Amino acid sequence: MQEYLSAFCFGDFYTRSGLDLQTRELLTLCIVSALGGAEGQVKAHVQGNLNVGNAKEQLIDAITHCLPYMGFPRTLNTLACINEISPEN
Repeated sequence: MQEYLSAFCFGDFYTRSGLDLQTRELLTLCIVSALGGAEGQVKAHVQGNLNVGNAKEQLIDAITHCLPYMGFPRTLNTLACINEISPEN
C-alpha cells in the first residue's frame, strides 16, 4: 500500500508542473486536514511544509482561512498538530 501511495501521489502529482513546491505542500496540508482523522498525515505535511520553506505563520493563516469549509474540530486538531511539530511561538 505504501508503494502504491508513493507512486501515485508523489510520482503522478508532485512531479507535475504548474505549482511550486511550497504551494503544493500547503494545499496538501489543507486538504488532508479537511479530511479529518488523518492527524498522522497532517503532522507529516506540517513538517513537509516547514522543510520546503513555508513558515509556521503561513500554515496557521491557511488553516484559519479553511475554517468555514472544514469546521472548528478539524481546524483545532490541525492547529494542535502544527503546534506539536513546531512548538515555538
